[in-house]
Amino acid sequence: MRVVVLQHADYEGPAAIAAWAADRGHTLTSVLPLFERYPSTDDFEMLVVMGGPMGAYDEAGYPWLASEKRFIAETIEAGRRVFGVCLGSQLVAEAIGGKAHPHTVREVGWFPITLTPTGRYSRVLAVLPDTFVAGQWHGDTFDLPEGVKTAASSAVCENQAFECCDSRVVGVQFHLEWTPEALVELVERHGDWLSAEVGADPSVVTAGEFLAPLPELARGHELLFAILDRMQVIA
Repeated sequence: MRVVVLQHADYEGPAAIAAWAADRGHTLTSVLPLFERYPSTDDFEMLVVMGGPMGAYDEAGYPWLASEKRFIAETIEAGRRVFGVCLGSQLVAEAIGGKAHPHTVREVGWFPITLTPTGRYSRVLAVLPDTFVAGQWHGDTFDLPEGVKTAASSAVCENQAFECCDSRVVGVQFHLEWTPEALVELVERHGDWLSAEVGADPSVVTAGEFLAPLPELARGHELLFAILDRMQVIA
């Protein structure tokens, strides 16, 4: 299978998604939306939309977001598989008629995610356990369009995942793809997002807590691979 990745920052690459693609014998190509040069939808079977520091709604600051959302919408219309992560989930939500916007709080760290009844009975996201821990690094969220229901939630963010378009399209606000190197890079680039003291903000951790060697990192890769394996067999 041919996989195209839309990457919005050099430090927010596919990470473990690339490892999944290599392990399954798929080809993976990264595209920078900034340059607005997208492949034909005939040239790939899966589109992965990664995270980034910008807001999905900030077309004034990042004009190329408009063309990216059109490309995502065209990809969905063409019947390709689409997987959005963090900012990517917000861009996919907008492409299907939803709305991304600033959240009331930041969610940064490692927190429990719980599947909703919709998630537990979905074709793809049902591969996840009812409750699991995932990485978070976001200050925005999204509203889903009519007819698309949230598939997972956290304590402070209702819309953590969704699945639509005959299960070919999946968006997750959380991160399962992070590697140890990705965590260090995030702290180096955006450490000002982290709390100075343990417990100062219940939805934002300290740098030490964020970088701690967590079993959730390896477990996250297992869950990520399960999602992508399920998506690759969706017709």
